Amino acid sequence: MGETPSLDSYWRAIVLFGRNVASYKFALGEALLELGNQHGNELVGLDDLALPFATRVADHLKTHDKQGTSSSSQFLDECRRFNRGESSTDQLKDTTVRLGFGNVIDRFHVVDGSDVDERFFIDERSTSQSIRLTDNLQQLLTQADGADLSGEIQARWRLVETAWELNLPSSLLTVQFEPTSSSLVVPRRRTSITPARDALNGYQKGHCFYCYAPISITSGSPDLGEVDHLFAWSIGDHIAGAPIDGVWNLVLACNGCNNWHEKSDRPPDLRYVERLSHRNEYLISSHHPLRPTLIAQTGTTPSERDQTLRQAFNDISAGGVRAAWTTSQEHKRGF
Repeated sequence: MGETPSLDSYWRAIVLFGRNVASYKFALGEALLELGNQHGNELVGLDDLALPFATRVADHLKTHDKQGTSSSSQFLDECRRFNRGESSTDQLKDTTVRLGFGNVIDRFHVVDGSDVDERFFIDERSTSQSIRLTDNLQQLLTQADGADLSGEIQARWRLVETAWELNLPSSLLTVQFEPTSSSLVVPRRRTSITPARDALNGYQKGHCFYCYAPISITSGSPDLGEVDHLFAWSIGDHIAGAPIDGVWNLVLACNGCNNWHEKSDRPPDLRYVERLSHRNEYLISSHHPLRPTLIAQTGTTPSERDQTLRQAFNDISAGGVRAAWTTSQEHKRGF
């Protein structure tokens, strides 16, 4: 679980977990994949970057007119004029060089508020109005299937567009698989899981799963335990093939830990993943009534169940790129 992230893990973290207030990061990612195959680790001028970037935005505008959370954009207006035949390719290029890149070049490598450790280009706009593609991009294209990377960008782009269309934060958009059409459909409505308190508390013995603070399962109690998803509910219906709402992923937490400001949809600290594994194995080995449910959700053998948790952690941490969250304090162990 503590392996050094691969280059494709860094790339996927940027695409899947970067902050989405506009679709420009997706367009820049696709442009980089295209240019990386053409330019090696050379300088790429903004005038050469402009059309691979802008035409992708223009193509998406044809089906989803909203490409960001801002109410207006001169760059997007130019892309719309280009789609209507009211603007030439040269005009689109000039406008993109002047207005299109905005903050996207500065923020491309930002995940969870800070730059990732590996970069796929260097910003040299201050000296040459260019970016320099790095060896990392070349290695990424060599090691990974560029078509797959592009397809992943498109899939994420469409999900974010759908979130904007539904007036949802992209982090709250959830999808489910529709086998008849082999497609993903939205939206999924959250269902109540509060009756799980009694079942979960038997193992935790009245203590928070994370910090071991005392909790209660009595309604109206000031320290009432809250049912929490160790791997965040906002991820979607499933993670590592297991249902996100499954008992395997549910714990009781105190209010402080459940609403800890650093938590959000970030990966849990590894010790919590290991604690969850121990909890599940304990319930299974003790022939708890939840035993068949836990086995059905995560695997028939201990090794299969361990692999499910390892894969879930790897998926949500983007191969170790995203920093894990941990509680601010921990009391004496309570279970």
